[in-house]
Amino acid sequence: MQENSNLPVEVTSDNLDVDQEDGTAVFTGNVKIGQGDMRLSAPRVLVVYKEDQSGIKTLQATGGVTLVSGQDAAEASRADYNIETGMIEMQGNVLLLQGANALSSETMVVDTRAGTARMSGRVKTVLNQGGDEE
Repeated sequence: MQENSNLPVEVTSDNLDVDQEDGTAVFTGNVKIGQGDMRLSAPRVLVVYKEDQSGIKTLQATGGVTLVSGQDAAEASRADYNIETGMIEMQGNVLLLQGANALSSETMVVDTRAGTARMSGRVKTVLNQGGDEE
């Protein structure tokens, strides 16, 4: 899941509540977020803006999150995306699908800039060998 975290972030949802005092926005209802080739969907996303309002600092998605990038897809209970560092932390029943392979764990930290991920907490891996079974 490699992505340029400097690309624009597009958010669509059914509802939006903005709090100008603390610099946050809460998107609810069928939230879809796109950045480059990466797509995130969740029922609720809290957006925290930079102090100077020049862009987004973090996204906090909850309620069941799906993250798709190219051929990779991941699901979890929640995801926190720090746009400034390009780091995404997914927590709670994480499932990562990479082609025919599946990995699960309690947490996964993705470095979108380096294109790497680290899974922890009872990691389980199913690697398909691609051969015909008899």
